[in-house]
This record gives sequence, C-alpha cells and structure tokens, in this order.
Amino acid sequence: MTAQETGLFSEVDMNMKNIPIISLTSPAITPPSMPYQLPYFLQMSNHITLHMQCIVDIVGHFKWRKVTALYEHKNGFSAYSGIITLLSDKLKVVNSEISYHSDLSSLSSISNPEITIEQELIKLRSKSNRVFIVLVSSLELAILLFEKANQMRMMEKDYVWIVTDEIASLLDSVDSSVVNNMQGVIGFKTNFARTRDTFKLFKSRFRKKYGSKYPEEEEYSNPSIFALRAYDATWAIARAMEKSQGKITSKELSGNILSSNFEGLSGTVRFENNVLWQSPSFQIINVVGNSYRVMAVWSPKFGFSQSEEKYNGATANSSLKNLGPVYWPGGMPSTNPRGWAISDADIPLKIGVPAMGAFKQFVRVTFDQTQNATCVTGFTINVFEAVVKRLPYNLPYVLVPFYGTYDEMVEQVYRNGLDAAVGDTEIMADRFQYVEFSQPYVDSGLVMVVTQKAETSHATWMLKTFTKKLWLLMIAMHVFIGLLVWLIERGNNTEFDGIGTMLWFSVTIIFYAHRQPLTSNLSRLVLTPWLFVILIVVASFTASLSSAMTVSRLEPSVLDIETLQRTNAPVGCNGNSFIVRYLINVLLFKPENIKKINSIHDYPEAFETGYVKAAFFVEPHARVFLGKYCKGYTKAGPTLKLGGFGFVFPKGSPLAFDISEATLKVIESGELRQLEELLSSSNCTSRTTAIDTSSLGLEPFAGLFILSGTIAAFGSLVAIFRLGRNLHILSYIQTELTRRRIWRWASLQLSRKSSTKEISSTQAC
Repeated sequence: MTAQETGLFSEVDMNMKNIPIISLTSPAITPPSMPYQLPYFLQMSNHITLHMQCIVDIVGHFKWRKVTALYEHKNGFSAYSGIITLLSDKLKVVNSEISYHSDLSSLSSISNPEITIEQELIKLRSKSNRVFIVLVSSLELAILLFEKANQMRMMEKDYVWIVTDEIASLLDSVDSSVVNNMQGVIGFKTNFARTRDTFKLFKSRFRKKYGSKYPEEEEYSNPSIFALRAYDATWAIARAMEKSQGKITSKELSGNILSSNFEGLSGTVRFENNVLWQSPSFQIINVVGNSYRVMAVWSPKFGFSQSEEKYNGATANSSLKNLGPVYWPGGMPSTNPRGWAISDADIPLKIGVPAMGAFKQFVRVTFDQTQNATCVTGFTINVFEAVVKRLPYNLPYVLVPFYGTYDEMVEQVYRNGLDAAVGDTEIMADRFQYVEFSQPYVDSGLVMVVTQKAETSHATWMLKTFTKKLWLLMIAMHVFIGLLVWLIERGNNTEFDGIGTMLWFSVTIIFYAHRQPLTSNLSRLVLTPWLFVILIVVASFTASLSSAMTVSRLEPSVLDIETLQRTNAPVGCNGNSFIVRYLINVLLFKPENIKKINSIHDYPEAFETGYVKAAFFVEPHARVFLGKYCKGYTKAGPTLKLGGFGFVFPKGSPLAFDISEATLKVIESGELRQLEELLSSSNCTSRTTAIDTSSLGLEPFAGLFILSGTIAAFGSLVAIFRLGRNLHILSYIQTELTRRRIWRWASLQLSRKSSTKEISSTQAC
C-alpha cells in the first residue's frame, strides 16, 4: 500500500498507527503529514526526489524545453498531489517546464480502459509537445498505454517516451509483445550488484520456485529489484526480532527495524526518515529489438558514466555524450528529437508583422485589390522565409499585420494573442522578461544622424602641411647634407671657402639655384639622392598646401548628444519604436524635445524646417536613410551598441531554438549577405567622400630618407677619413679661431687656471 492508502485505513482502524508497516511501493513518496499520522510506516524504496533528479538530467541533456507528464491514480488515490510540482521545480534548473500533465485512473476503477486510454492519447496527440514522461504507473496500465500509443502511431519519429524505475525494472519480466510496443523508449532502472555469490544463489532458488509455481512464465522469471527489496525487508524484520528477547512491542520492533544496517541483495539496507536510504545508481536503458541496451549508469552525485566499473567519479560525467546512438521511436538511430511538432491544433501559426513601421524597406504591408488579399513584403520577410526553408520540417504560418507599436506587438506575443512576431524588432533586455528572441539576423546600434554643413578649411598656414617630426627631419638632413658637401669640396674648390658659403649653398639648393660647381665625385654622390628627395617633398608640399587652402569639407552640424541636450534641441525618431523610451530613460532627453516621425520620407522636411536638429535610428535603418538621401546628412557621435534584430517567440517556445539554428545557417551560407545587397541596391551610391586634409607625415618618404641618409653617412665617413689623414681640418680650425681671437682667449684662460692650481698646491704643502 502507498502512504495515502495506509493513512486512510489508519483513520478507520486506530491500531494501525502503532503497527510497523513496510511498504514496497516504488518510488517512496512522503506526504507532509505522514510522520505524525503514521510514525511506524517504513518505505522500502528510493525516494521520489532521486527519480525526479534523474529525469531532469535526461531532459536537460537532450535540451527539451517542454515535457508532458503522466501519472496514475492508484486505487482511487493520487500517488502524490505534489509530484507534478516537484518535477516542475526541478525542471526549471535545466530551463524546461511541464506543458501539460495527465492523471490516469487505475484500470480497476474504469469500465472501459481501452476507450479511456485512447481518448487521453488523442488529447495528447493534439498538442504540440512530443516528450512524454510516465512518472507513476502500474505495469498493467503501462502495457495498455504503449499498446494503444503504438496503434495510434505515437511510437514513431519525433516522439519521445520516458519511463521510470517502476516500469523499467520489470522489462525482464514481460513478453516480447510488450517490448515490441515500447521500441525506442528510454528509461532508468535501479542498478544492483549482479555478480555477487549471494545474488546468484538467490536467483537460482527464485527461478526454481517461481518456475514450479508458474511453469508457463519460466522464461520471464528473473527476479527484479522489487523481489530483492521484499527479501531484504523480510530479513530486516527477522534481524529486528532477534535483537529482542521475549515479548516485544510495536514501538521496539519499529525502532529495531529503523536501526537496520546490513548488506542486502538490493544494496545496503539502512533507513533515514522512515525511507530506505541507499546510495543508488540507475541504469539508463534504451528499448530496442527483443530487449533493451544499457547506455549509461547515473547517480545523483556523479551524473552519467559509461559503466559501473568506472563509477568512482574519476571518469563520471554529467552528459550522455559518446555513449553510443539512441534508438528513438520510429526505427534507426537518428538525430535527437526536437521534442515538439506542429499539431493540428497549432496550424497555422499566427505571426504578427509591424504594419506601421517607418522603414517600409524592412516590412511593407499592402492590400492587393486584384486578389483581395493582404501582401507582406520586405527585407525582414525575405530573411524569415529563407530561415523557414532551412528548418528540417514544414512550418505552416500566416502573417498578420499588427497596427500598433513594437512594444505592443511584443506584448501580444507574451499574452498569446500572437504565436510569434517577425519584423525589424530590436532585441532589448526588458523585452526578455516577457518573450524570447531568436539569434539576431542583423547587428544593430543606436545612431545619431544630423545635417552636414560646409566649412572652408583654415589649415592655410604652410607649417601645418607637414608634421612637426617631418619638418625637423628635413631641416636636420638638409643642414647635414650641406655641411658634408662643404667639407668634401672645401680643400679643392675655391667656391667653398667660408662657413657662410656653406649656409648659402644649403639655401639655394632647395630651389635648384646653387651656382657653386662641384668638383668631387663623392659630393655629387651625396647630393644626387638628396636632390631627388627635395623634388618629391616639394611636389607633395605644393599639392597638400593647395588642397588645404582651396578644398571645402563637410562637417556634422551637431557633433555629439551632449550638445543637443545642452541646447534643448528637438530630436526625431520613429514614434512606434523603442527609441522613444530609450531617449527618455537612458539618454535622459526631455520628452517635450522628442518629435515622433513615422515615415522615412518625412525626415528631410523635418530637418529643412528646423522641426528637428538630429534624428535617431537603429543602425540598419540609418544605413537605409543615408543610402536613400545621399547628400546633406551624416552620422555624428558614437554608435550605441544594441542587441540586433530578432524574431519574437513566447517564453519557453521550442521553435525559438530551431529558428535560431536556421538563422545561423542562412548567415553562414552567405544568403543573408545577398539579401542585404538587394536591400541596398535601390539606394544611391555616390556619397560624398571625405577629403583628408591632415598633415603629411614621414611614412610616405621613409624610403627616400633612408636611401639619402645611407649615402650621406657613407660620404661623411670618407670625408672624415680624408680630413683626418691630412690634418687640414685641425689647422683650419686653429687658424679660424685665432683670426677671430678665440684661440688667444682660450689659451689665456687655460694658463690662468694652471697658475691657480700651482699656488693652491704650494700653500697646501
């Protein structure tokens, strides 16, 4: 008996409260009032929470977002009123939920079980969910359930059936017809040691006695976990009675049973809170062929592992990966079922599209009078159609124009007024509270667009033509080349007598006006590449300076958002989009300064009349606007990153995952890029190109400077070698210094310092 059944009888017979009762029902379900109502009620099975945890891990591995739960009212009583709540709470951990639950009456309580089961299966088949979990059921009900499901073609592709230990542990005791009706079912059964000598002895004796009593069922006489627990329960009672001598009370007997701690056939027999407390492990099975195959071993501590020998935690893992194929209902192993299907009740999906969007290039709603039908076209519709074609199944739908704001359309999806929404809908964090979004098909951000104003460049000062670094390098190289040529020519060329001549030569060479002839081949070698550098640099200087003085640049009329806020300038945006509240709540614009503009064609007039000083668009809309109106407008300020455009679905919708996967396929295949090119093909392409009037740097001339500098360095080494050998340079320096009376002054100063040192030394001595 279950705890509920025993509790009912205890209200009739008060003596039952004092009698030790060991329940063999599985799983162990503990109503909150049981410790007070039945203090000596013991359950020889694992607690229901372990079963729920195993189910959740299976559902989480296959990423099923919704499941349908079935459980049986045994003997007119619900197995446990909170079982659905318990499973629902645990499913939230893996982002899943119970979409529907069905409570089935026991076969003994209904007059026509077959018709009742058929009616319930018809109801389940009409719904979109295809993952069915049989939580609590007798073997008789399960046999009939799967027989009818097989007849109604609910054991075919896309269906998933999960059974718990209560059914899975009895599959060794059913005939082949039952197994044939359960092809593709997955489940879990309690794992126990089958190789121990005690079990082998028990199995031999059990089969012998069972075969003699039921000879027609000898083939299915292997003992299940329930037989082992019944045997262990009997031993627990015997051991408890052995501890007492003479007469024993019910309380003493119950206490002795609760203190049991021995190794039984089902595992360690030990009770905690009146429930068998073992460290269980479950075999994850897959019904295929004439029996089933064990895919993995599961425990609450380590999750899934490939075999019980590896079950020490070192190789255990929390997934079923690499454990072989799963044979699902319908035959051969295939990809994991998505867990839902388009049912008759869901055809067609009602998908809303924004009919009042400002940018008709994305979604355009028109009425075709010839066909008396509403037509929905645009870039977003083309993308959605391409995505639907990538789905591995047919998706019937109808596009329904929605005449309201984008937020109102999202709310309709949340309230199930629409099955989904397709449009240029921005993915926002606050919208995630109510709906789910697919993978974004277009990146997005908030962009500020303003008019352009022409401004004549003020960079007329020639020093701004080159960077400071280039100017300094030019001067240094020029002086160095002039000095080097002067040093080389100075001994043999009378035109290079004084330093003034060297300086004048350096100036005139810029304009190719130097008249001093060069007599040394080395000086010609040094000067030739430098003249080429001067030619290139002067030409670049002339062109850059001319451009800076004559070309006009187009600049934004407003540079940033702060300027708009400081001047209380009016700004425009799509009145039906989220941008209105974003400008107020995030960017802190005053509501009275926000002008709602509902058509792309109204923006130019709004700018021209001064109705707005700036307009805010999401980035895809901004590209369309700037492409259509090629001149006079530009982006200003930074782009504020947003989530992108996505398709909208209700919370927990399994379709969102499939659409996201199909969207990625469209993006990766390049099909989305082609659609984007079609979107921009109607826009003009002759946009004004910004002219760079910034200063020229060293980079364009780096090669010339390196060549000239290398040759100059070589020439300087040769010149220094020659001058050092002839010592002409030293005598010349002395002559020049003497002529300018510097040498005589330096000698006099050195003599005075020497005399001072000698006097100081004499005094010290």
